[in-house]
Amino acid sequence: MSALQIVAVVVCLGVTAVAVALLVKTVNHFLATFRLGQPEDRGDDKGARTRTLLREFLGHTRMSRLPVVAIAHWFTMVSFGVLFFTLLNAFGQLFAPEFVLPVIGHFFPYEWITDFFAFAGFISILVLMAIRQKNHPRSAAGEDGRRSRFFGSTWWQAYYVELTILGVTLCIGLLRALEWTLARKTGTGMDTALHFPLTGWIGNFFTGLSVGAIENLIVVIAAIKILISFAWMITIALQPTMGVAWHRFLAFFNIFFKRHADGRTSLGELQPIKVDGKPLDFENVDELDEDAALGVGKVEDFTWKGLLDFTTCTECGRCQSQCPAWNTDKPLSPKLLVMTLRDHAHAKSPWLLASEEVRAGGIESAEGFSDATKGAVATEQLVGETGYDIRHPLQAYNPHGPDAVIDEDVLWSCTTCGACVEQCPVDIEHVDAIVDMRRYKNLIESAFPAELNGLFKNLEKNSNPWGLAPRLRMDWAKDLPFEVKQVGQDVEDLSEVDYLFWVGCAGAYEDRAKKTTRAVAELLDTAGVSFAVLGDGEACTGDSARRAGNEFLFQMLAQQNVETLNEVGATKIVVTCAHCFNTIKNEYPQLGGQYEVLHHTQLLNRLVREKRLTPVARPGDAVATGAASTGAKVTYHDPCYLGRHNQVYAPPRELLQILPGVEYAEMERSKEKSFCCGAGGARMWMEEKLGTRINTNRTEEALATGAERIAVGCPFCKVMLSDGLNAAIQDGKATDAVEVVDVAQMLLAAVRRGDGGGEPDEAETPEPQPDPEPAPVA
Repeated sequence: MSALQIVAVVVCLGVTAVAVALLVKTVNHFLATFRLGQPEDRGDDKGARTRTLLREFLGHTRMSRLPVVAIAHWFTMVSFGVLFFTLLNAFGQLFAPEFVLPVIGHFFPYEWITDFFAFAGFISILVLMAIRQKNHPRSAAGEDGRRSRFFGSTWWQAYYVELTILGVTLCIGLLRALEWTLARKTGTGMDTALHFPLTGWIGNFFTGLSVGAIENLIVVIAAIKILISFAWMITIALQPTMGVAWHRFLAFFNIFFKRHADGRTSLGELQPIKVDGKPLDFENVDELDEDAALGVGKVEDFTWKGLLDFTTCTECGRCQSQCPAWNTDKPLSPKLLVMTLRDHAHAKSPWLLASEEVRAGGIESAEGFSDATKGAVATEQLVGETGYDIRHPLQAYNPHGPDAVIDEDVLWSCTTCGACVEQCPVDIEHVDAIVDMRRYKNLIESAFPAELNGLFKNLEKNSNPWGLAPRLRMDWAKDLPFEVKQVGQDVEDLSEVDYLFWVGCAGAYEDRAKKTTRAVAELLDTAGVSFAVLGDGEACTGDSARRAGNEFLFQMLAQQNVETLNEVGATKIVVTCAHCFNTIKNEYPQLGGQYEVLHHTQLLNRLVREKRLTPVARPGDAVATGAASTGAKVTYHDPCYLGRHNQVYAPPRELLQILPGVEYAEMERSKEKSFCCGAGGARMWMEEKLGTRINTNRTEEALATGAERIAVGCPFCKVMLSDGLNAAIQDGKATDAVEVVDVAQMLLAAVRRGDGGGEPDEAETPEPQPDPEPAPVA
């Protein structure tokens, strides 16, 4: 061995030993930190989980929302695994430049794969680097470029990872080229396109060198490749919060342990409050240990899966780019929230893992802990007032204290729309984390926005958000030309009818929503579908209470409803509210309520397909009478709890597109990327004081399509977009000819023409709502 080789071997083996030792230490740190979290059973159906992992890993199904990024990332990711063998080969080349791996070293399919992925990895990382620069905050809209999805990401870490991959792929290409040159110089016969299909031509640049010079170059570049690789390993071992690097290992586990083994997005139902890994039994809540956490008040109150979630974050910002709160200049960024919880958890974990003797003395007198750990431990609140400046949202996140870790405005800005969860390529469950923190603020600290006081009182007293008397629940049915049957009065139980029509609180009390309720009832009657309602036997499903964090109130309402539904023999239920749909379908099973639940657009679409409802073309000379049927062009707004949370996208669109004489226009942000109306997560009942209004943003997008009708499938959306339209009309951005209508109203108008019934109800002009406490706001 030459002196060069000896130096290279000593340096490379020494760095490798340090890197491996540090990596093992960090992996142990991860395992210990995750064990600090609360228990959570995610080990069911390992076969399905394995299939989901393989599908998402090899198919990049979660990355496909950004196709170019997905393709480039796929090649980069696969290159990382496939080209690992070149690292082993590089160690051998330190000792003997002509070294190749036994068995596969000259096996031409392996050489083809190596050449291909060396080039593919090189090109792909250049593409990803270009995309990062194109989306850099310096050229993005918003204060300090906050519209960039990379705003707030840790830039040096991203650059370091990108340059590492670039350097490694360059070294592999050069080594392959030099191997070709050495083969040609020594006459081994391996210098052919069969063995060097893509890199042989590069070797021509080195043919003027001597054999000794080529061998020395191989040793040097092999050493550089090894040092780049293990310097990266040392760096990430010293930076356990470096998600942009660690996700390539942790993502496998995070995907495997996602909520649903079959791979469904972790949306729909919220998880119940759990104590020691088991759902809290509210009937025996008095027996609960007084120290038990209801929700999350400290980072260690999160489950181990939550801590794994935070550590897996890649800081790609897809969640941030889709978040309605962030896009309307509020402080909530799902990415920044997760990054902050990650940094806080890993800063605090050394103290939590310390011995009882050490902790008994307090953090002030403890030695050997970093300033970050001391700051994280000394911070009194996970969520509280940080004194941040709304113009500088990064100030609302303080992983190491000294004030609260996360500002309360961050927590209460969330609409629980699920855009963050739907977009996340590594299956982080942001909504669950936010609601768990809300639960603690609500149930333990009684610290929540003042507007929610009225909501909770109304739900407790009258079982509806408006606080109106239950006897008024049937007012919507007055003057209908047919009888609306009530369970217990007109029918004994639901075995006598096809469906239970769950009217919902908005459908019974809110004037705009009543028109939807009437339209659905008329369409079902026209189609010969028998149905009954519960009348004053209905209570609010509890959606807003649960998402506001008041789990006790939700349980009270939900248990009452489940008991009623089971008593009357409910099996098939049709609902008009997306929130009722989600709650009854996905959350009532947690309480023993198993039903077949259909959204009204699903059932109506089925009835049209079965020819039980027949829409007829608009008259050619139709004038703008204000009726819902007269709009020649319509766009559709996806309710979050119908679309993203439950994947119901096609039925409402098929209904609108089948209406003769009506042109359908899709908004740019639609389906999985649909923008929230702003009402979810109990935001319907809270004033929107920060940034700009979410409903205004969405309404302007709908108006930009040129549609005369903005169709919706949820009363919450109807209220919010109607208010947004009113504001646009007042600002001169829209005319009175534009209306917000439910899909059912447009279908009823078309069906009525076939019956000779003319146009439906009067103009769908937003009307004043009852004067409840609290009043729904835009």
